[in-house]
Amino acid sequence: MPDAARSPVVGYRPGRRNAYAALDLGTNNCRLLIAEPASHGFRVVDAFSRIVRLGEGLGTSDRLSEAAVERTLEALRVCRAKMESRGVARAKIIATEACRLAVNGADFVARVRDEVGLDLEIVDRQTEAYLAVTGCAALADPYSESVVIFDIGGGSTEIAWLDGAATNPSADPTLRIRAWDSLPVGVVTLAERHGTADVTRLTFEGMVEEVADMLSRFAIRAAPAANARHFHLLGTSGTVTTLAAMHLRLARYERRRVDGLWMSDGEVSDAIDDLLDTRLDQRADNPCIGRDRADLVLAGCAILEAIRRAFPSERLRIADRGLREGLLMNMMREDGVWRRGGYR
Repeated sequence: MPDAARSPVVGYRPGRRNAYAALDLGTNNCRLLIAEPASHGFRVVDAFSRIVRLGEGLGTSDRLSEAAVERTLEALRVCRAKMESRGVARAKIIATEACRLAVNGADFVARVRDEVGLDLEIVDRQTEAYLAVTGCAALADPYSESVVIFDIGGGSTEIAWLDGAATNPSADPTLRIRAWDSLPVGVVTLAERHGTADVTRLTFEGMVEEVADMLSRFAIRAAPAANARHFHLLGTSGTVTTLAAMHLRLARYERRRVDGLWMSDGEVSDAIDDLLDTRLDQRADNPCIGRDRADLVLAGCAILEAIRRAFPSERLRIADRGLREGLLMNMMREDGVWRRGGYR
């Protein structure tokens, strides 16, 4: 066990190459990204991702289970070791919906601090939505005068309307947010409520309708979005990256081919239809889905379908990036690394 009194963050060192770490602990995944500033953005030097299902059972209970907590603590110890080995100068470590909802969320944060030595911050829904925008807005069509960005998580779904064209690529994209919302539904909670083994088309429609009800207020506020020139959807999540990988018929997942991919409305529909025709064991055997997500991916597709129906678009851009990238960009922007040339 690491010395919990000693932080793995060494602090900023002038004149040296400084690494930044961003850790996103969600309802389903624990993800770490370590990067160094570059002339345009940053360069990733290390990464880690593990499905921990911290929010398992929260669809029917209000507590984080001991088994889920132990799985997550083990993953966080791996993250801490990576941060130490890379000599991280600054880190941001956040938790989202599972810890927001659980009555023992604060107790879990205290255990992380005492047993792992990491200071975990439970962020609010607006912060999560804004981080998602910051992390993937660079993929928005620069000629688009309106974009709806969404992030389908394990316990919640963040969605935001960016109004106006991106006139300056280096500007803070959150300044263009006209409306946003955080829906209290994600792939884990939705799947637990509707069953995970045999998802019929009737079950799927039931999930879509449930999400559509939650989405309705945002859909009214952001109704003008779809009428703007070059409007498109921009999605980040395991759901959309899985659909992209299936569309490309990849033998194994390849981020470089998925991140930034454009899919037409028809291509998205075909990919969802293909998934609906599969059994649980077939989804589990697909290397781009795997056993850990086979029971969740159709719930994610239902959330996506509700968004597509509310905001019809001929184009969906796929982002394999999100909160971690948003955290990194914010830290580096705050430190002024690009103004002072704090990179090599």
